[in-house]
Amino acid sequence: MRRRPKHQIPTKYILLSMTALCILAMYVSFSLNLGGGPLNSIAGAIFEPMQKGINYAGTWLSDKADNLKNLNDVMEENEQLKGQVEELTNELNTIKLEQYELDNLRELLALDQQYSDYKKTGANVIGKDPGNWFSVFTIDKGSKDGIEVDMNVIAGNGLVGIVIDVGPHYAKVRSVIDDSAKVYGMILNTSDNCIINGNLQSMNEDQVIEFSGLNDSENKVQIGDQIVTSNVSDKYLQGILVGYVSSISEDSNHLTKSGTITPAVDFEHLQQVLVILDKKETGSD
Repeated sequence: MRRRPKHQIPTKYILLSMTALCILAMYVSFSLNLGGGPLNSIAGAIFEPMQKGINYAGTWLSDKADNLKNLNDVMEENEQLKGQVEELTNELNTIKLEQYELDNLRELLALDQQYSDYKKTGANVIGKDPGNWFSVFTIDKGSKDGIEVDMNVIAGNGLVGIVIDVGPHYAKVRSVIDDSAKVYGMILNTSDNCIINGNLQSMNEDQVIEFSGLNDSENKVQIGDQIVTSNVSDKYLQGILVGYVSSISEDSNHLTKSGTITPAVDFEHLQQVLVILDKKETGSD
């Protein structure tokens, strides 16, 4: 069995000693300007790769730091641009809404001037029955504002419907497209009378309502003719535009004709209406 030396120098001390000698040798070499001496060669062999590695690492870290700074700048600029886009979008939506309201008010003003013989009051739509169409809806004016049952309601380019219920501060309106609506109409060009019937199914399918009982023996009624409220109506004031003839056909009795009407009012986007405060005597229409 071999004996271990009694006095063994630890490895770490040997390494520290060699490192110190190398540093001392390099110092002496550079101090004495030993140009191509062995110490200089050793120092170059040891420290040149280290220096290159340090330079590379420094350059890499610097590039990464620059890239990180640029990324932070880009992200900050992106957030600013997002804020500007959101602000501009809100401004654009506000402008669109104001323009839409302005267009509605212009339509109501034009309608008010068109039927200037009637006294009217404006009202906002504040509720509606379920469905796509404003067939039965509620306005924010009531008996306290002079609204009464059977008053005619107009908007857009013509007749909306009639008031069917009134509270102190609200009123309900049944439009001409509702299934239970019936209006006596007249072809404006020929003065021929007909009956206009609301039809939500045909509104859903083709955005039209129906008319029937038209006497047109001379075939004068044409597609596109205007249909207005007739003077024979008990509840609807005369001469209010209902819509335009979109189709016409002869009935099986060969005496009358039926067809469809494209309404003059957009019954999908009602927001404001005019209530005509003048009305006919109570009766059945």
